[in-house]
Amino acid sequence: MRIDDLTVALRPRTAWEAVELGTALVRRHAAAVWKPWLLLSLPVLLLVNAACWAIGAVWLAGLVMWWLKPLFDRLPLYVLSRAVFGQVPGSGETLRAQWRFGRRWLPAYLTWRRLSPVRALYLPIDLLEGGSGAEAGARRRALGSPAYGVATLVLVVFAHFEAALVLGAVFTVVLFAPGDLVQETAARLWNVFESQQDGVQFAENLLLWMATTVLEPFYVGAGFGLYLNRRTEIEAWDIEMALRRLRKRLSHVAAPLCLLCALWFGALLPAHAQADEPVATTASAPPAAAPLRREASTLHEVFGAQTVDDEGWRQSVKRAYEDPRVSPRRTVMQWVPKNPQQQPTERPPLAFGRLGEWLASIGEYGLWIVAGAVVLALLLTAPRWLRWIRDPARRREREPEVVKHDALPEEAPLPDDIPAAVRRLWQAGRERDALALLYRASVEAMTRRAQVVLVPGATEAHTLRASRQLPSAEERDVFARVVRVWQVAAYAHGLPEAAEFEDLLAQSAQRLLTALPAGGAA
Repeated sequence: MRIDDLTVALRPRTAWEAVELGTALVRRHAAAVWKPWLLLSLPVLLLVNAACWAIGAVWLAGLVMWWLKPLFDRLPLYVLSRAVFGQVPGSGETLRAQWRFGRRWLPAYLTWRRLSPVRALYLPIDLLEGGSGAEAGARRRALGSPAYGVATLVLVVFAHFEAALVLGAVFTVVLFAPGDLVQETAARLWNVFESQQDGVQFAENLLLWMATTVLEPFYVGAGFGLYLNRRTEIEAWDIEMALRRLRKRLSHVAAPLCLLCALWFGALLPAHAQADEPVATTASAPPAAAPLRREASTLHEVFGAQTVDDEGWRQSVKRAYEDPRVSPRRTVMQWVPKNPQQQPTERPPLAFGRLGEWLASIGEYGLWIVAGAVVLALLLTAPRWLRWIRDPARRREREPEVVKHDALPEEAPLPDDIPAAVRRLWQAGRERDALALLYRASVEAMTRRAQVVLVPGATEAHTLRASRQLPSAEERDVFARVVRVWQVAAYAHGLPEAAEFEDLLAQSAQRLLTALPAGGAA
């Protein structure tokens, strides 16, 4: 790998910065990525839909295209892996390379690796490095393990974005519907979706393919960015490139430096031969001073006039060595006694120590006592509540008959002689049914006379408000009286006296029930 040709700035990044780097590479080389994607995926989409249409299962085409994503993921990966080194391939080159690029890994990524949550991270490891067997597995663990969580979250994020694009395209239709027809338009859209006609299913497959076309190259680019970052962290590409740049700069001055060194040594060699005593004197100097002069002369000989030795340079060197990647350190904190020589003495018992122990014992054993009391109470009262759980059908049969019988089903028409029918029910001992029939007939008569329409499920309060449209005050009073008597009977189980009932029936027949076509007098 020629890292000198890399077109991106190599430096250790966080995982999410690496994801952003990968998506930026996709945006930079958008034309080289999406042209071959469209040229390959669109014909495959049409062929798969035509084949599924022929067998009568158009919905299967969408599933097949979704499952074939690793087949198309090789396209952006091939482009990015070349473009990052400054060699952007053309559409024809990219399509021709698909016959051999990563072909031996396709069976794995179309079967057991298809549902891997880190597919985007493992694809460049397998397809670009060419490992196999245990070697490829070890490489995946080394590069992928630290970034496994981020790669999984990237998959979740892109899946949500894809769903948002599909749903957004569907509900865009509702934006163009008038405000008063939004509910009707949404209902029709749902009916069209439920019909699952072949044309509708093909439109759904086309919509899913469009969302995948927009987002899948970015997903592959995000995985490629994580891969580059992990290679930089493990193999120290940034340091290697810095050293190569340094070697390149030094190589320009290597020849003049060697010539100067040769001339300098040639000029000093006779002088050293004639000055033996100073050499002996230097040898007798304190041993601590010699290393200092040797270090300084060595720096001067290597770097010449470019040597810098000031306070700023020393601080930079200090900060470089303090970098945790150069000198890793780990702080460990633990509790230690202040005076390890002194043995801990027992604390004197507190004044309320015994009381605390008693309260703790009461709390501990009191819970068991309460639980036992609850179980005992359930066992003693079991004959009362157990039958209600075991036999709900018999309980419904034993309910009072007055609750089960209605005077007349709501769907059935009213009788011809309503006062006579109400009176027969009252005399037969079915007082509640009689009042229910009288209330229903009064409501029907009120709506006819007031010329109002009640909504389905109208309550007594609704009927009272509607009765305000009755022409006379006597009719309104009689109807209000019928409603009050019915409410007392229905909700408070209170029945009127026989004389009060007869008076109410007579007033209703005289004031209200005459509005019915078949209404009679008492």
